[in-house]
Amino acid sequence: MEIVIVGAGPSGLYLSILMKLADSKHRIVVCERNRPHDTFGFGVVFSDATLDNFARADGPSYHAIRERFAHWDDIDIHYGGQVTTSRGHGFAGMERATLLDVLAARATELGVELRFQEDVSDLERFRSADLLVGADGVNSMIRGKLAGKFEPSIDSRPNRFVWLGTTFPFRAFTFYFKENAHGLFRVHAYRYSNAEGNPQTPISTFIVECTDETFKKSGLKENDEEATIAYCEKLFAEELAGHPLLKNRSLWRQFPTVRNAHWHDGRTVLVGDAAHTAHFSIGSGTKLAMEDSIALRDALVRNKNVAEALTLYEAERRPVVESLQRAAQTSLAWFEETERYFGRLAPPQFALNLLTRSLRITHENLQVRDPALIASVDKWFAAGAAKQSRVAVAESAEGKSPPPMFTPFRLRDLVLENRVVVSPMCQYSADHGVPNDWHLVHLGSRAIGGAGLIITEMTDVSPEGRITPGCAGIWDAKQVEAWKRTVDFVHHQSTAKIGIQLAHAGRKASTRVPWEGVDMPLSSDNWPIVAPSAIPYREGSQTPKAMDRVDMDKVRADFVRSTGFAHLAGFDLIELHFAHGYLFSSFISPLANRRTDEYGGSLENRLRFPLEVFDAVRAAWPKEKPISVRISAFEWAPGGISASDSVQVARALKAHGADIIDVSTGGTVSNQKPEHGRLYQTPFSERIRHEAEIPTMTVGAITSYADVNSILAAGRADLCVLARGHLFDPYWTRHAAYEQGVSLPWPKQYASITRFRPRLK
Repeated sequence: MEIVIVGAGPSGLYLSILMKLADSKHRIVVCERNRPHDTFGFGVVFSDATLDNFARADGPSYHAIRERFAHWDDIDIHYGGQVTTSRGHGFAGMERATLLDVLAARATELGVELRFQEDVSDLERFRSADLLVGADGVNSMIRGKLAGKFEPSIDSRPNRFVWLGTTFPFRAFTFYFKENAHGLFRVHAYRYSNAEGNPQTPISTFIVECTDETFKKSGLKENDEEATIAYCEKLFAEELAGHPLLKNRSLWRQFPTVRNAHWHDGRTVLVGDAAHTAHFSIGSGTKLAMEDSIALRDALVRNKNVAEALTLYEAERRPVVESLQRAAQTSLAWFEETERYFGRLAPPQFALNLLTRSLRITHENLQVRDPALIASVDKWFAAGAAKQSRVAVAESAEGKSPPPMFTPFRLRDLVLENRVVVSPMCQYSADHGVPNDWHLVHLGSRAIGGAGLIITEMTDVSPEGRITPGCAGIWDAKQVEAWKRTVDFVHHQSTAKIGIQLAHAGRKASTRVPWEGVDMPLSSDNWPIVAPSAIPYREGSQTPKAMDRVDMDKVRADFVRSTGFAHLAGFDLIELHFAHGYLFSSFISPLANRRTDEYGGSLENRLRFPLEVFDAVRAAWPKEKPISVRISAFEWAPGGISASDSVQVARALKAHGADIIDVSTGGTVSNQKPEHGRLYQTPFSERIRHEAEIPTMTVGAITSYADVNSILAAGRADLCVLARGHLFDPYWTRHAAYEQGVSLPWPKQYASITRFRPRLK
C-alpha cells in the first residue's frame, strides 16, 4: 500500500511508524510544508493512561519518550492567598520539539520517507496513493481543499491565550489566578524537562489566558512578543521568582474548536487537529492526535479495503473523541467564566470547582486519588452546612465529616437532613385530580428510601389547568384529604420533608396521558385552554385562548386557594412551576408570549403576571415555610430564553421572596434541540446560584452519588434533584449512604436490617 501523510506533526509521524510496523512493505511518505523543528509552543502533556497506550502500540518510541519526560502526580491551585494541592493524578510533560525528534528518528529507522519544505498544495500529486492522510494541523490545507466533503465547523473562542516558556522548575501542574487593574489572568503551567543548568533553556510551559475584554484593557498586541513577556514577567514576578519568560512564536491566540461533519472521503482521512481539537485545559491535543493514529492503524489492519477501514475508524473513534470534546468544552467554558467564581468561592470550593470542571473527575475519583484533600473539603463543607442550617453535623467515630450530600440544609424554618430531592414526576394516575394509593406508595417509598425532600408531581390548581385527565390536583376538599394521607405518612414514618408543586398547564393542557400519545389532544371531551397568546404548542395541538384580565384574576385566585389547601394538607414547601412550557413558562418565554400589552414584550413585562401570582401565593403561604420556583433556564431554541435572561428571572423571584430556584431547561417549544448529556443542566444552576446569589436545585441526568457530592462540594447547587434514578431505585439515597459508610436511621419496623450486610458483587 502507498500511504501519503501530509503533516509531520506527532499524529502524522506516529501513524507512519505504526503502519510500517503493521506491514514493512507499505511505502509511506510524510510530506511537511515547514522545516524540521519549525513548531510553536514548548511542552506537551500525557496522562499515565495515554503512555500505557503508547507502550502497547510501539515499545521503542515509548521508551524513547519515557527517557525524556518529566513526571508529576500533583496539581497546585494558587487562589485567594492559598495553595490547594491535589495529589494522585499521574501526568508526564515533554518538550514538543524533542517528541518530534523521537518520532522522526523512529520513522526513519523503519524506512519512512520524510520530506520537509514540501509543496503540498496540489492534491493531484497524491492521486496514485492508496491512502491520503490529512495530519496537517488546525489550519489543515487538506481540510480546506476538501471542505465540501468534510463540512468543517470552527468555533473561535473569545478568550485570549499566549504560550510561553520559562526556566522556573514547576513541581506540579500549576494554576495561578491573579488580578490587576486590567482584569483577571489565569496561568496553566507545567514542567516538561528535567534538564537544568542553562539559564536560557526553558524547561516549563507557561500559558497565560484572559478574557478578550481584559486583553484589550491591557494594551497588549497579538504579535508583540517582547511586550507580552515584559507584561507577564512583571505581573507574575513573585510566582516566577526571578526566572525569565521565553518566547517561541508566542502570539496571543483564540482557541479554535474544530469539528467536522465527516472525517473521511473515499481514500482521504483527517486525523488530529485537522479533524478535531480539544482545549489545552484538559491536557494535550497531542495525546488525542496520537491516539487517533493508533485507532486508524487498528482499523486498517482489520480491514484491507481502505474505504471500509476509514468508515470503521470514524465509527469507532468519533464517539471517543466527541466525548472528550464535550469535556473539553465544559473545561474551556470554566476558564472563560472564571470571573464568576473568583472572589465568590472559598479556596477549598474553588479548588473542587476547578478540579471537577470537565465532569471527568468527581468527588469520588478524588477520594481515591487524594483522601486527605477530600477529607479537608468535606470538613470545610460540613462546617458551612452546620452554620447555614444551625444544626450540628456529627463526625464519624474515625473523626470524618460526612460527604456533602449528607449534610443539612435550611430554607426558612424548614431543615432538610440531606441534600437529595425526589423530583416532581407526573404519574397520570389520579381520578378527577384526587391522588390515591399509587401516590401514597410512590411518594412514601421514596421517603422511606432516605431522600431529604420529596416533591409531588405537578399538581394543578384547577380542572382546566391539568395536562391530562389523569393529573393530580388540589382544588377541593376531597383532594386535600387524599394528599394529607400521604403527607402524614411521610411525616410520621420517615425523616423526609415533603413539598407540593403547584401548576397550571396553560397551552399544554387537555392532552392524552403519555402512553396514549405524548402532547396529543384528547380524542374527545377536550376542555378549553388558555395561554398568554393564541399560539398552539405544536402542529395538531388545540389553539389556546389568549388570556384577558378576567382569566388572569381567576388563575391567581386558583393558586391562592390551592396554597391554602396545601397548608391544610400539611406540606412543608410549595414549588411553583414556571418551567417546561406550562402557563407561567409561556408568559416568560418570548417564543410563546407575543402579547403587545403590559404583559408582553420585554422580559420585565413578560414576568409581570407570573410575579403577580407569586406575590399572591407568598402572601397566602405561612412566612416560616419556603417557596421554590422551577424555571426553564434555557429554551434550546433560537430566540428563546437565554442563560443570562434566566439570571434576571431568578433575581426578580428572589426580590419577591423566593427561597430557592429549581433550575431546569427546555419544554417550552416543540422544536427545541436540547444538548443532552451527563449533568447537562447543572451549568445553568451554577450560573444562577452565583450571579443571582440565591440557592438552587439542579436537575438533569444526575445518576450517581459521585455526581451529587461533586455538584455540592463545587458550589454548583445546594440541592440535587433526581427523577429517573428514584424511579429505578426508590432507596437510592440509602444505597448511596451505605456505599459511603454513612448510617441513616431506619423505621422501627425495619430495625432488623441493622444486622444485614448485603453482598454487592
